[in-house]
Amino acid sequence: MEPGAGKLVGIDLGTTFSAIATLDDRGQAITLPNQEGEMLTPSAVFIEDGSAVVGQAARDVALERPDAVAMVIKRYMGHARHGQPVAGREFRPETLSAVILRKLIADAERRIGPVRKAVITVPAYFDDTRRKATKDAGRIAGLEVLDILDEPTAAALAYSFQSDSGEPVRGLPEQQRNVLVYDLGGGTFDVTVVRLSPRQFQSLAIEGDVRLGGKDWDDRLVEHVAARFQAQHGDDPRSDPQSLAALRSAAERAKRTLSKVSQTSITCTHGGKMLSVPMSRADFEALTRDLLTRTRLTTQQVLRQSKLSWEAIDRVLLVGGSTHMPMTRQILEEISGKAPDSSLAVSEVVARGAAIHAGIVASRAGSADRAALSEPVRTVLEQIIEINVNSHSLGIEVKQGQEHFNDILIPKNTQLPTAASRVYRTIADNQVRVRVKVLQGEANQAEACIRIGECWVEGLAPQLPRGSPIQVRCGVGSNGLVDVMALDMTSGKMARAEIHRASGLSDEEIAREAEWLRGLNIQ
Repeated sequence: MEPGAGKLVGIDLGTTFSAIATLDDRGQAITLPNQEGEMLTPSAVFIEDGSAVVGQAARDVALERPDAVAMVIKRYMGHARHGQPVAGREFRPETLSAVILRKLIADAERRIGPVRKAVITVPAYFDDTRRKATKDAGRIAGLEVLDILDEPTAAALAYSFQSDSGEPVRGLPEQQRNVLVYDLGGGTFDVTVVRLSPRQFQSLAIEGDVRLGGKDWDDRLVEHVAARFQAQHGDDPRSDPQSLAALRSAAERAKRTLSKVSQTSITCTHGGKMLSVPMSRADFEALTRDLLTRTRLTTQQVLRQSKLSWEAIDRVLLVGGSTHMPMTRQILEEISGKAPDSSLAVSEVVARGAAIHAGIVASRAGSADRAALSEPVRTVLEQIIEINVNSHSLGIEVKQGQEHFNDILIPKNTQLPTAASRVYRTIADNQVRVRVKVLQGEANQAEACIRIGECWVEGLAPQLPRGSPIQVRCGVGSNGLVDVMALDMTSGKMARAEIHRASGLSDEEIAREAEWLRGLNIQ
């Protein structure tokens, strides 16, 4: 690296744990430990009196003061508010995520010096609204977000670029390989099929569920134990925030224990009473069988969408902390006939892949970014071509009679970047503007889709008759973010219409949240 050049980082902003990685001088991705010496930082934020504590200490505080700690923030990305007030105040999930990002960056800077640019990962199945919220969190944290990258893509990059200790980065494999990435994190699930060939990394198909993750396995244990407690003592521990926080913590510990041994117990204390419930691995698997089945069905569906058979899949990669559960490996071996690969740390691999992607982006950028890479590393990375696909169809809401429909312009799993256009008609005489509502989803009914925002096409030609043609063009970038343009075909006037998202932050709001964050003492 040239003198004075800043380091590039990749960040896995996770539901339960987060991690940050960078490239060393050989181009190998390395995870950076936090100030406490841990590779993973719990995604928990405790806020009090102008200061914030991030990590395990915040999780510990949550047992006594659950109302002052924010957790599972990622599940609320794209929403206007975090699920509950924190220390008596309503927070945007972007702001709480930015607190975690600042902690990760501050700890990294103690080891590698100044960091200003980062790639942040998201579940592949995140829609435009959630991707925009993640990027905004990075901006609030004072980062220049080089890109938003799908987590399974990042994981596959990390597996592809791994090499023996001491060797420089070698790039992608010389022979074409098809890889299925099964990514079960704390709050989300993705499965992606990618094709690796010399100098090209191509996503073929994506499926997922943004409401399925390790937390759901925890919740099943909580519900089971709480029901047993209520049956025996006539009182529900879920009715008290402290009792519920302690039970959730005990359930998560039991889940982790059952990944290593076949028997444990979960103790619940509430209202001066206590109950210890034995739990075997077989019992746990029976309690959560339907959750596992959901991942199985999604995996089989993405394989069909990729138009590949299991025989054509060369590797099955495990990603995400929840794949430590033996049941995940068992179901993958059962349906694929292949032993899944977890040769890299499944909880760190996404951050490492994000660091590699940051290097690929920087290798093609201006001199300042390129200076962050040594010449041999830059030479390898700048040859890599990355091809992604969109995880959701993109459409326009149209009205037919009294019904509103989703008119799909760009089907899911279309290679990115891409754009498509279609001609629509004005619905009244003398219209001076047209409202375009942009949807993501596969459903025919507009109300069943995700409304990511709307835009107005202004300044139409005067005295247009009803039914005048307006051409709408929608584009999706390689990072999954959406833009819209429109053409008044009568006047020939083209307008780039900025999407006013149904949720999300304006530049002014981002600046205001960033100002608040700069005044916060983060530990």
